[in-house]
Amino acid sequence: MIPLPANIIQPLIDVANSILTFFYDNVYASWGLAIIFLTIVTRLAILPLSLKQIRSMRSMQAHQPEIKRIQERYKDDRQRLQRELMDFYRENKINPLASCVPLLLQLPVFFALFSLLRSDEFNNEINAPGSNPGFLGVTLDEKATGAALLILILLYFVTMVGSTSIMASSAEGNQRLMMYALPVVFTPFVINFPAGLIVYWITTNLWTMGQQWVVKQVIPAPPKHTEEEERTAKPPPPPPRKRKKRRR
Repeated sequence: MIPLPANIIQPLIDVANSILTFFYDNVYASWGLAIIFLTIVTRLAILPLSLKQIRSMRSMQAHQPEIKRIQERYKDDRQRLQRELMDFYRENKINPLASCVPLLLQLPVFFALFSLLRSDEFNNEINAPGSNPGFLGVTLDEKATGAALLILILLYFVTMVGSTSIMASSAEGNQRLMMYALPVVFTPFVINFPAGLIVYWITTNLWTMGQQWVVKQVIPAPPKHTEEEERTAKPPPPPPRKRKKRRR
């Protein structure tokens, strides 16, 4: 994964640095805990959009019979199918890509923290005399090795699978496959990241799992449609074509 140029996200890098320094200086947290607090601040900031995404997915689940009816009716005309689905989503205020928005919004913070952990200025700050750059025995601004790396990667993969599985349960089709593929795609890249970045991602995965549990209690998913409802969702078969009489 190639990080964004620092000059593009420099304002975000400065904000991330200020938040980390604030928690380290004022809450007397370690740098590892400061990264965890940064993750919490980031997730709180995008929480309104996350809730909007959840409501959109719930609405899509509730309208599955109508969506399947449209898919069945226009299955032989891909362009018409896409047009009808877009019109249906617009009328019912459904965003089929809503589940990707929270992840996309986290990526700039991810890149900002990546650039920050690799910057000489921040490295000098966390390695200054009296400062402890480690967290649970891992140096945050360096790549973890040995048993520490195995533990971090295992925690990352398990929490990533858990968080994406919860979100994918309400997704459909290619969107669900893409979400299930995320843990497999990202894990090889994570191995080479600074340990602090892995701590950030493990924390955001745990937040996602906790958030989804709360959402299930507050905004429960619509009941699954019965087989009878699924059958009624299918359009009736077209009438048989009339055979043209041959002219003698």
